[in-house]
Amino acid sequence: MERHFVHELELLKTNLIKMGSLAEHAVAESMRAFIECHKDIAQQVLDQDWQINSYEITIDNAVVDLLALHQPVATDLRFILAASKISNDLERIGDHAVNIAESAMHCADLPATMGSSDDISQMAQITKGMLRDAIDGFIHKDPSKCKDVLRSDDTIDDLNRKVAHDLVKIMRKDVGSIDRAMELIRISRNLERIADLATNISEEVIYMADAQVIKHHFADKRGAGH
Repeated sequence: MERHFVHELELLKTNLIKMGSLAEHAVAESMRAFIECHKDIAQQVLDQDWQINSYEITIDNAVVDLLALHQPVATDLRFILAASKISNDLERIGDHAVNIAESAMHCADLPATMGSSDDISQMAQITKGMLRDAIDGFIHKDPSKCKDVLRSDDTIDDLNRKVAHDLVKIMRKDVGSIDRAMELIRISRNLERIADLATNISEEVIYMADAQVIKHHFADKRGAGH
């Protein structure tokens, strides 16, 4: 029974890593579709979303079985609970990647004479790095990587506000820019949500590794340390 339990834990971890890889790929490809105005790439993101959803169902079922059949405690229990939450966050990241891909398809048909693209590209690079570090932190049980992710979240929030502010100013001056501006705001908001979810994953990894609950407290601790 013990050997079976260990095997099931390893399988759960493997499936989470695969799901995380798919979510990373979806975010990267949705942004590539936007930057390159490539509808086919955007469509592939939409077509492949079912794979992420399928992993969430598989992981949910595995979590239920592990809790019901083995009654894990301590470190194993924290890992299983974290895995359940991380799976949900990754599924939502996939949904946000789909939203970006849809906006990329719309933008491909609109004039490309619009500001804020550089800020959005910067947001995308930071957000992709946050997601990568959160997943790496999970794989290697490395809380330090995850604390770096938490520190990056404020930068994304600031960029999101800047993008919205700049685009509103542009729309006020040029009503013909509204359609594209709204799609850019949508992309920015979805990147901001992906960053938030990467932050959630990082918090779960810190809980899993250190038994430390830091939700709602990290900002206070960071401020005290700086």
